Amino acid sequence: MAVETPNGNIALVRAGFEAFNAGDLDACVERITPDLIIHLAELPEPLRGRDTWRAGAELARQAFPDLHTEVEDIFGSGDRVAVRLTMRGTHEGDYLGIPASGRPISYVSHEFYRVQDGLIAEEWICSDTAGLLRQISARESL
Repeated sequence: MAVETPNGNIALVRAGFEAFNAGDLDACVERITPDLIIHLAELPEPLRGRDTWRAGAELARQAFPDLHTEVEDIFGSGDRVAVRLTMRGTHEGDYLGIPASGRPISYVSHEFYRVQDGLIAEEWICSDTAGLLRQISARESL
C-alpha cells in the first residue's frame, strides 16, 4: 500500500498531465486504477475503467492531435487533488460528429481526483464543452 500525501498526490496528477502532453497514453494509464471511476458533468452515470479512459483520450487526440493541457491551479488535501486547466489545440479530426474545421480551440476544465494506493481511482471532470463545441461548430450560436 502506497503512502499518500497531498504533495505526492499532486505530483501524481501533474505527471499524468505531462504524460498526456507528451502523447504517452500508456504512461497515463499506468497512473490510474484498473477500475477507475469517471464522472463527466455531461453524463448522468459514471463511466468505468482504463479502457474507457483510453478510448476518450484517443478520441480527443484524433480530433485535436496537438491538444495540450496547461495546469493553471492545482491543490491537494488528503486523498483529493483539484485542478484548473486550460486546454488548447487545433480541430483536425472528427469530434462528436463535427468534422475537422482546422480551427484553434481553447477551453477551461475543472477537474477533481481521488488517489488510492498511489493511483488515480476516481475523477470528476467539468469542462466547458459548450464553449468547445461553439469553437468548432460551423454554426455561430450553440
